[in-house]
Amino acid sequence: MQLLARQTHSFPQRLANFGIGILGFVIAYSAGAAIQMTTQEASELTTGFESQVADIGTWGLFYNNLKAALAMFVPGIGVIIGAYTAVSTGTIFAALGTSYPELEGVSPLALLATPFGILEILAYGLAMSRSWMLVYQLVAKKPWRVYAIPTLIEVSMVVVMLLVASVLEAQVIQK
Repeated sequence: MQLLARQTHSFPQRLANFGIGILGFVIAYSAGAAIQMTTQEASELTTGFESQVADIGTWGLFYNNLKAALAMFVPGIGVIIGAYTAVSTGTIFAALGTSYPELEGVSPLALLATPFGILEILAYGLAMSRSWMLVYQLVAKKPWRVYAIPTLIEVSMVVVMLLVASVLEAQVIQK
């Protein structure tokens, strides 16, 4: 029980890191959504995206999102992977907005305001923030036992959030 009692960061520090992780993801997503592309480029991206998600289903969405989220836990590099994932997702939204006139004028942030979008942002923000915190803990040469349990708890939380998000997102895609 002594292991669980040790704190690596105070609650306000953890909350601030979490907020920074979420903010970083949203900024990177917005940057990707702001990318200007030709109709041809948008069409190619849209076609590729639609073929990938055509029969993806709940487990395919979950697996795809989980791969990205677990990579975001890698110390330091996870922040870069998270930013890349966010920019890529934003770019797909930009391509869809160019390819489908009915999406013209729809804010890219609207996708993130859906129930599955909110869960995904929370999951990715948590993973990215833990990545940065692991860098701090490794540089400070903290024993791995100090941060192993909090990291495993957060990985579990991300798995649950992404599973629920995948169920919700699959229902939207199927309609």
